[in-house]
Amino acid sequence: MTRIGLLSSVFFAVFPTSLAQLNVLAQSAGKLYFGTATDNPELTNTTYVAQLSNTLDFHQLTAANSMKWDATEPSRGTFTFSGGDAIVAQAQKNNQLIRGHNCVWHNQLPSWVTSGNFNNATLLSIVETHCSTLVSHYKGKIRDWDVINEPFNDDGTFRQSVFFTTTGTSYISTALRAARAADPQAKLYINDFNIEATGAKATAMVNLVKQLQAEGVPIDGIGLQSHFIVGEVPTTLQQSMQNFVNLGLEVAITELDIRMTLPETPALLAQQAKDYTTVIQACKNVQRCVGVTLWDWTDKFSWVPGTFAGQGGACPWDENFAKKPAYNGIVAGWSQ
Repeated sequence: MTRIGLLSSVFFAVFPTSLAQLNVLAQSAGKLYFGTATDNPELTNTTYVAQLSNTLDFHQLTAANSMKWDATEPSRGTFTFSGGDAIVAQAQKNNQLIRGHNCVWHNQLPSWVTSGNFNNATLLSIVETHCSTLVSHYKGKIRDWDVINEPFNDDGTFRQSVFFTTTGTSYISTALRAARAADPQAKLYINDFNIEATGAKATAMVNLVKQLQAEGVPIDGIGLQSHFIVGEVPTTLQQSMQNFVNLGLEVAITELDIRMTLPETPALLAQQAKDYTTVIQACKNVQRCVGVTLWDWTDKFSWVPGTFAGQGGACPWDENFAKKPAYNGIVAGWSQ
């Protein structure tokens, strides 16, 4: 047996597979769900879909790409929902919750948005129409929406997107109000990365929420993406989540993975398992952290290697759909 295999066997001896059911444990800890992102090309892999449908592990799905602007409104006023509809149908077959991702983001925009040279009023109207139409299409089917995705730079300044440079922060309130009108029951989120630690970016998000609340703009939650590096999970993760909860919001860990510099080693896998435990415990300890979503559950379909050269191994299952020690790190987080 390899050292990695021995390490895995030790973890599974402590936490038997029959007892290691991630969503069951999350709900036992008082959370609404443990879930995963997925994407349409993956739905052709029957082995993958079998695990995706395993509600003992996953009670929630997020469409990784097929609800984004380029996929849903490729030309102005022409909406296409087939990709998103397929993810929703997959979830509904198993009574899984669905997260809408996303209404307004600076990436994956069609050129008609980025190069349209629209004035303030026109672009706000475009944002309103897009959010209203998208959220209306899925009314009653989606629990929570990432209405605004990644509005900040890491230093806490607003990202210079086409939306901000044209409208200031008005696009944010316009999108949130349009989403609320389109589906009054859906929870409306702002989602970002590097707000998991207390600091300039998290403080900027707190201040934005306070501003929105003062203006009567609907906002229900903050999504902490949580794309982490092995050995570098922020020590202030729980405090940062609590700071948002203290504003009357719920929070969710929305895009969790913990990447490493390849190749995988027993030491890296052991640290990764500990890191997953740390993240899960932070959510467990914050009463209004409603759930955790992996940014896909298997290394086979992870976004990490294509984005970070030489890095990978970020998910709790490997490329062959075998559970890694990280799986049992999640078990430990819910169980301890």
